[in-house]
Amino acid sequence: MSAMPFMTPRRRRKVSSAALTALTYLVLVIMLAPVFWLLVGATQPASALSNGTYNLLHPTLHAFSTMWRSIDFGHYFMNSLIICSVAALLATTFASGAGYALARYRSRGLHTYSLTVIGTQLIPGAMFLLPVYLGFVWLKKNTPIQLFDTRLGMILVYTAFFTPVSVYFMRSFFLALPRDLGEAAAPGLLATFVYAFLFAWDELLFVSALTQTNAETIPIGIRNFIGNYNSNYDQLMAAGVISTTPVMAAFFIAQRWLVRGLTAGAVKG
Repeated sequence: MSAMPFMTPRRRRKVSSAALTALTYLVLVIMLAPVFWLLVGATQPASALSNGTYNLLHPTLHAFSTMWRSIDFGHYFMNSLIICSVAALLATTFASGAGYALARYRSRGLHTYSLTVIGTQLIPGAMFLLPVYLGFVWLKKNTPIQLFDTRLGMILVYTAFFTPVSVYFMRSFFLALPRDLGEAAAPGLLATFVYAFLFAWDELLFVSALTQTNAETIPIGIRNFIGNYNSNYDQLMAAGVISTTPVMAAFFIAQRWLVRGLTAGAVKG
């Protein structure tokens, strides 16, 4: 006979529940550790970060005031806010109409269109970088249309790239809704908007190639900060806190509708 004591089903459930709870808290600690380190670094003097002499009992907010002047961080922040908000709004608007048509109407062409929209997501975005760049440069040299290094140009690029997957989200959401509940599409619209906004907020590849000074966003600002102010780690951490706060606040405020919108398509196959 085994020397281990017999475990009843009830005790096994308790042990499993305790193990899952412990694992959940472990994963949570691992995920929050970078956020904690970001906050600690932003509230410590640069010399303390360089020497490893942290004083958690006496934090300072000096880095939050100086970082705005060091690299004109307000310029990057405002560009990100305008470009990402408008692009996300446009992508959601276009996707809602296309998603509704794909979910509610049946025709031979719509099925092909749906597959095409999904298929565009299989192409790496970097493959479009050179054609878009050359197109912007050609327009700048040969026409009055100026898209290179402008907010309008980045809004058009982000709208074009985020609309296809937004169409897929909205189609899945409308498929899960009864036909007489079309007004209940708010969670899907909000989820699509937040998705597009978050991806545009962190995008670096296209904005680094298609802008120079006027339309640079937060990722460019942080990159320039690292290149020009390598020793000011406290300001770098403060910039990370400032750039992360809006998206975290938007996610936590809208998380209930975001989860409902993203999972609605799973109700119906």
